[in-house]
Amino acid sequence: MMSGRRGPPKHQNTFAWQPNAGHKKNETEVGGKLRPYSEITGVCARCKEQIEWKRRYGKYKPLIEPAKCQRCSKRAVRQAHHKLCTACAKEQNVCAKCCSGADKIIGRDCSEVEAEQKLLEVAIKNARERDRRTLLRAMNKGKSHGSAKNSTKKEEKVGEINPATSIKKCNEPSRDDGEEDEDEDGDNDNEDDGEREDDDEKENEDEK
Repeated sequence: MMSGRRGPPKHQNTFAWQPNAGHKKNETEVGGKLRPYSEITGVCARCKEQIEWKRRYGKYKPLIEPAKCQRCSKRAVRQAHHKLCTACAKEQNVCAKCCSGADKIIGRDCSEVEAEQKLLEVAIKNARERDRRTLLRAMNKGKSHGSAKNSTKKEEKVGEINPATSIKKCNEPSRDDGEEDEDEDGDNDNEDDGEREDDDEKENEDEK
């Protein structure tokens, strides 16, 4: 019998579950900092979310050697959890994982990216010095824009913790402090006046 309860779970976890949390991870293995996973390409949005979930929760099994394609039977599948190679998926215009038609396929093939990179390098080499410098400047400008966005985000976070207005308020003297300083100055002036009057009286007695 189906329960009629809906909504979030009754006991929500305070932090996300991490696979192999008690074991020290080798950073040289696939998925570590030194050997990160490759970009997910040739699949639909739903299949991409599924593969990301597998990577996040330790269910992802990377390929040791190329797998066999289910259409052409060639060992040309180079990404884990894919059923078709990139050539067959492009030819049939389907997702390489679920083999269903998709309006939008996420990512590009590594071969396409490498081919574009080679064409760009050849164009830079054959171009004039002036054109080559403008191309390199435009590429560096795009990289610097990305780093500037990250730095502004960090600055905003810092500002939320300790905003500039609070710093100014901390540096400015409060009204109570100013009133106390004025009272102390007034007391000191009164003491100086009393000492001067005592000195004048002593001088007058000496003269008599």
